[in-house]
Amino acid sequence: MNVTDPIADMLTRIRNAGTAHKDTVSMPSSKVLAEIARVLEEEGYIESYVVEDTEPQKTLTITLKYGPKKTRVIRGLRRISKPGLRIYSSVDDLPRVLGGLGTAVVSTSKGMMCDRDARAAGVGGEVIAYVW
Repeated sequence: MNVTDPIADMLTRIRNAGTAHKDTVSMPSSKVLAEIARVLEEEGYIESYVVEDTEPQKTLTITLKYGPKKTRVIRGLRRISKPGLRIYSSVDDLPRVLGGLGTAVVSTSKGMMCDRDARAAGVGGEVIAYVW
């Protein structure tokens, strides 16, 4: 299936799987989607991710994380920079999601990272998504 915005598709699949209390969610993989999954894992929003070499395309499988009594760890996901309107921020203007309780995923010249790491590295970039 040809998707015009694979990042929004990924976030929607994660949101829907979390709402349905699924353990895993699979999607077509790319380097950008694997990097976003890596940032989500480092920030503690997902258990793990695996890129499987399947035909005709690699598959990204994400294992979702739940708290006690099957409460969702990911409360919300929002795509910020879209194909029709790219949103860039300098290091001074990087957003704070829910006053620092959430995470902004930022694509920088030093790779994909969360907003706290981008501030520490002193780089800005394209704000991909908010996660809280």
